[in-house]
Amino acid sequence: MVKRFGDLNGEEVCDLWLTAQLIGAKMELFHNASSLTLNLQDGPEAGQSVSHVHIHIIPRKACDFKRNDDIYDAMNENDRELSKQHIDLEEERKDRGFEEMKEEALQYTKLLLI
Repeated sequence: MVKRFGDLNGEEVCDLWLTAQLIGAKMELFHNASSLTLNLQDGPEAGQSVSHVHIHIIPRKACDFKRNDDIYDAMNENDRELSKQHIDLEEERKDRGFEEMKEEALQYTKLLLI
């Protein structure tokens, strides 16, 4: 597991963004969206709440927020709420039920095999 974006080698950076491009295109279609927000928070001061490199791929639709950039406030508010709960996301993350995860996995498996 790599904690920071700068710790990735060039090949890993390319793989990360090519994967985000592939998955983003499929998620946009799956969620009937018209755009994507791709977000990489690199380090705790940047809002990284889980200590490994990852990209948030957020399907977007027209008028999903009153002001387009309000999505960033919403993401920050979500992080603030998590921090108020004093949850160690690496150790205390609550799992969803098996059936819910199974259904989601089946939907995304079909999506990624298209």
